[in-house]
Amino acid sequence: MQNTRPILAWETLLDLEKDVPGARLPLRERVETALRRAIDEGRIAAGSAVPPSRALAETLGVSRWVVTEAYGQLVAEGVLEARTGSATRVAEQSGRTPLRAPSASATLTSPSGSPARYDLRPGIPDLRATPRSRWSSALRTAVAAVADHDLAAAHPYGYAPARQATAAYLARSRHAVADPERVVITHGATDGMGMLARELFRRGHQRLLVEDPSWPRLRTVTEDRGLIPVPVPVDDEGIDTSRLGALTQATGARAVLVTPAHQFPLGAALAPARREELVRWARDYDGLVIEDDYDAEFRYDRRPVAALQRLAPDRVALIGSLSKSVSPALGLGWLLLPSDVNPPVSVAPPSLIDQAALAEFITRGDLERHLRSARTRFRRRRHRLLDALATRLPDLTVSGIAAGMHLVLMLPPGSSATDVVAAAADSGLALTALSRYERTVRRPDSLVLGYGNLDDALIEEAVDRLASFLRPAR
Repeated sequence: MQNTRPILAWETLLDLEKDVPGARLPLRERVETALRRAIDEGRIAAGSAVPPSRALAETLGVSRWVVTEAYGQLVAEGVLEARTGSATRVAEQSGRTPLRAPSASATLTSPSGSPARYDLRPGIPDLRATPRSRWSSALRTAVAAVADHDLAAAHPYGYAPARQATAAYLARSRHAVADPERVVITHGATDGMGMLARELFRRGHQRLLVEDPSWPRLRTVTEDRGLIPVPVPVDDEGIDTSRLGALTQATGARAVLVTPAHQFPLGAALAPARREELVRWARDYDGLVIEDDYDAEFRYDRRPVAALQRLAPDRVALIGSLSKSVSPALGLGWLLLPSDVNPPVSVAPPSLIDQAALAEFITRGDLERHLRSARTRFRRRRHRLLDALATRLPDLTVSGIAAGMHLVLMLPPGSSATDVVAAAADSGLALTALSRYERTVRRPDSLVLGYGNLDDALIEEAVDRLASFLRPAR
């Protein structure tokens, strides 16, 4: 009789430094990358059982959450297979593509290696609408205009024209109190968060309050800088600010990371009373609020609310980037700091030419022209997606304000979001489970559906395909 028991790959050596070349990634992504490399190099054979999450977490010296998140992503991509009552195994696949570090904007492929036809992942803008010609023009102008002495000069906090243009943009579009001297040009929100986390750790902070659920990349970058995330529940009015005082007294945490304009991933806007309570907490406890302004430009039922930073510029640090509004490929963002936080010097600042192009792109109005066009496109796409969901899946609940580039779809009883994500990936449908973003609070199984990079012509077809993977309620 043939032995069908899987090979136990429990002793495979994973080195989170050597197995993950290049820039230091968040911890969860390093575990994902190390596992991919071990599989691609044949050190973990197809069909092998990977260690239980608790065992691998103990071996690597990481939290179990990091491992379960890494396993969940690899299952969603078809690299691993998870079956009820059985060990998680390496999928039986051939012809793997060479390993590369994962990113939020990486092209998702099905197990057959073909790109995802229906891209419903959150956090990705409309890549087809990237303003290539306008950015190219800004680059050409910037190269010609940069003074010779600036090409070799040090710009520790960013190129001055880029800082000035960014401050002016934040003042008029987000109503922020923006002094160019308080602006640091970064590679993006993750880079800005890393700078802040490093400064907080230097000041003696040990913990950071974070929304639960929330975007994991910013959580893990703080862990890599030595801070321990402390989850704070989120409801339909945003982060539960009534919990902050007690959590500060219990843990000593005096900094909090929030998404007040459009909570990710639940899609709520922070209620006015809670905005005021958040500022009071910061003043009462000598705290710092870190405002992740990731997609505040996209509001469809009203004008975007002003940045929280305007209420307390001495207590709020504002981070933002072009990653969600234009394209992650540009690798540019900003950090607007309170007066008592010294601007951190970037270890590897963005290219001077790219910063000069950013200044040109903003100053001549190209960024705002792009945003106006994107707002119109995303508003129409959201309506079309909602209509398709109402027609094909009328019994399911959709939540989230009319903003941003994603919404939340609650699945019917008896459906598993993880199973749906894994099954859909095999057919070219890229989905993400809400559980990917949760730390402690577990909500009903749901999907976070992003429509930023979804082809308009494929919306109804994508929803039809999604419906085919959902089991009806019993």
